[in-house]
Amino acid sequence: MSENVFDVLKERGFLAQCTNEDEVREMLGNKKVTFYIGFDPTADSLHAGHFIALMAMSWMQKFGHRPICLVGGGTGTVGDPSGRSDLRKVMTDETIEHNCNCFKKQMERFIDFSDGKALMVNNGDWLRKLGYIDLLREVGAHFTVNRMLAAECYKQRWEKGLTFIEFNYMVMQAYDFYKLNADYDCILEMGGDDQWSNIIAGVELTRRKTGNAVYGLTNKLLLKSDGSKMGKTAGGALWLDSEKVSPFDFYQYWRNVDDADVKTCLSLLTFLPIGEVNRLSSLKEEKINEAKEILAYEVTKLVHGQDAAEESRIKAKSLFSGSTQDLEAIHIGDVAGKKLIDILAENNAIESKSKGRQLIKQGGISIDDEKISDQDYSIGENEIEHGFTVKIGKKKFFKFIK
Repeated sequence: MSENVFDVLKERGFLAQCTNEDEVREMLGNKKVTFYIGFDPTADSLHAGHFIALMAMSWMQKFGHRPICLVGGGTGTVGDPSGRSDLRKVMTDETIEHNCNCFKKQMERFIDFSDGKALMVNNGDWLRKLGYIDLLREVGAHFTVNRMLAAECYKQRWEKGLTFIEFNYMVMQAYDFYKLNADYDCILEMGGDDQWSNIIAGVELTRRKTGNAVYGLTNKLLLKSDGSKMGKTAGGALWLDSEKVSPFDFYQYWRNVDDADVKTCLSLLTFLPIGEVNRLSSLKEEKINEAKEILAYEVTKLVHGQDAAEESRIKAKSLFSGSTQDLEAIHIGDVAGKKLIDILAENNAIESKSKGRQLIKQGGISIDDEKISDQDYSIGENEIEHGFTVKIGKKKFFKFIK
């Protein structure tokens, strides 16, 4: 590709801050570089907040650069204070290892790890071996407390009490860059804009200790137009794990983003050409729904695969059009005379029978558009013969056939 990935990332709105924009642009245009982004394994799934980092890595790899996905088996035992007002929970080694393994499976949808095209490295491999005296002598001498306390990540924790273990996080992350530069010739660290202070620390430490030219670059955080974080749902984070958030619910989240956020999402979270992004995001009023449907499909395809995206698209169209002919059928056999609540519970359509009774009491369950009011409602022969569609709440549809 003759195009420079720096220009692509800039045009699509990824870039926030850069240690030397002209030098980094020239470097990315003239040679293939090894770069890294760090992921602390604080859960067993990545979430929407990681999405921009995954996309940035993927764009970089498409242009021939080599990603290192650094998982924090070492820093994860300390906890990054960036963007937090509370102390992160310290995890066991077993939990950290499990979470790291989960991360790689999800990253493989975005990154090609074959033939050394990308690496996954765990900073626990060196941080756990680093003695405290060694760290003080080798790294600590290059940091001033005044400079560290000026970092935004520490300011946010100051009022509630910044622990000494958190205070070491910046030093450890800086050491990661120094180590990756020495072992893998990594010359660029990337991350979210809330990591700027930590990235600068790594750049400065590596330059001081090696004399090598290394760089830092941050991406914008995934924010709504009002400045709030995107990817928050009523149930918590928008996880990339289908066991935590179903592909359909994931699809629906992006299908329902605000009009003002469509361009940002299309630019940052899809590989659609920028011309198509501009066309779709310029649609007005009802026509903007076309853009949202394409956004939801493309994002779901990236995270969960094309089959899941197509199934979610069909279900969503059935939901909004009132048609249920394309809904996935659930085979239940001959259940004439069996209670509806029992059928729904057995097929995981409701959380529990008590929840089902509560929904019926509230008018929240319908069969073929007729609300069910009897908590002991039983399925009849005619319903079994022709099949029946159950609507639960406003957005869940299930088609049962014999």
